[in-house]
Amino acid sequence: MLDIRFIRENPEHVQENAERKGYKDISVTALLKLDDARRILQQHADELREKRNLNAAKMKGGRPEQSQIDEGKQIKAELAEIEPQLTAVEQEFSALLKKIPNMALADVPVGASEDENVIAKTIGSPTEFDFTPKNHAQIAEAKGWLDKERAAKVAGSRFAYLKGDLVKLQFAIIQFVTDTLSDQDFIDEIIRDNNLSVSNKPFTPVLPPLMIRTDLYDAMDRLEPRDDRYKIEDEDLWLQGSAEHVLGSMHADEVLDEATLPIRYVGYATSFRREAGTYGKDMEGMFRMHQFDKLEMESLGVADAGLEEHLFMVAIQEKLMSLLGIPFQVLLKCTADIGKPNARGVDIEAWLPGQDKYRETHTADYMTDYQARRLKTRVRRESGELELVHTNDATALPLSRGPIAIIENFQTVDGDVLVPEVLRPYLGGKEII
Repeated sequence: MLDIRFIRENPEHVQENAERKGYKDISVTALLKLDDARRILQQHADELREKRNLNAAKMKGGRPEQSQIDEGKQIKAELAEIEPQLTAVEQEFSALLKKIPNMALADVPVGASEDENVIAKTIGSPTEFDFTPKNHAQIAEAKGWLDKERAAKVAGSRFAYLKGDLVKLQFAIIQFVTDTLSDQDFIDEIIRDNNLSVSNKPFTPVLPPLMIRTDLYDAMDRLEPRDDRYKIEDEDLWLQGSAEHVLGSMHADEVLDEATLPIRYVGYATSFRREAGTYGKDMEGMFRMHQFDKLEMESLGVADAGLEEHLFMVAIQEKLMSLLGIPFQVLLKCTADIGKPNARGVDIEAWLPGQDKYRETHTADYMTDYQARRLKTRVRRESGELELVHTNDATALPLSRGPIAIIENFQTVDGDVLVPEVLRPYLGGKEII
């Protein structure tokens, strides 16, 4: 969430930002009125507690005077009246403060919907064939790699059994990405080629828990909309919707040494989303599933390196796509599409010949200190000062849409799939599947 001091000093700017992000029901004026009431009640309560302590000290070591007893009763009665008021106002204030979205950075395009996202660059040309290309579902089903009919019998719609070489392809991608992101030479190359001023620390591979407690999910500001999440019945647990949800919350309530930052993770997780509101959309194949695998990057660092870290992650995404040989475009997301906790957002869309269009495969999110404030994840700078960390997350590679892009862009007229060169060592040298 935002710092209330920043909101007090910039109410009009915060209100305008909320509206540009699509939160038109937010009232900064109402929040600040609650803030004033909260501070007045808090001051009054603090004064009463101080008086109570002084009065109690006077009564120690001897027989208390009646006036002191009466004063103690009066203070107790006043506190009994004011403390519930303070609790109610604090709860209302906290609920409204959590609704205020993060401030968008200055270079984020102002837009009312995803249609106003800006194409920043296009890498590669749409793949051309001398035959009519098929979509991934047609190829995968013909190969026996994809079985949604039996999955629907077992688990319902938007689930699938993946089989055979498609499973091997996914494991090859996992190994390729984790090897690459943990390789010092690769990290140095990204920094050098993109003229970035960031640490050259490689990423640590992580297999995280697939569940997360309500308070931490909420603190990450990724719990909403709850209709899109899976709750574990009778437990204070949810199935996570993406690996960064359980990676970014790892260091809640911790004070980190500046020398240890940035902390960089690449996490692999099976993730779960209801895909509420998408009935009938992208039902063919495995493009939009309730269960999907992802490789996700997460970074915690100091404030002055936060934006460069974001650009570093985007550069990694671009390089991985280029190494795989998949044509793509990079979008700078507009204010209405970057999301509530985000200060800046970038999407990568892969060219899918079977759909004859670019479709989203990656996202990169920079949250500044918005998540860290509620997570209470801080850094002790070399100067000794305590500050909130800045968080970044970004898709390394989605393990449904990544294989989809490979299948469609590397298909042959015979219905086979050529293996991208960088993946062949992980498939025993196979050039075709």
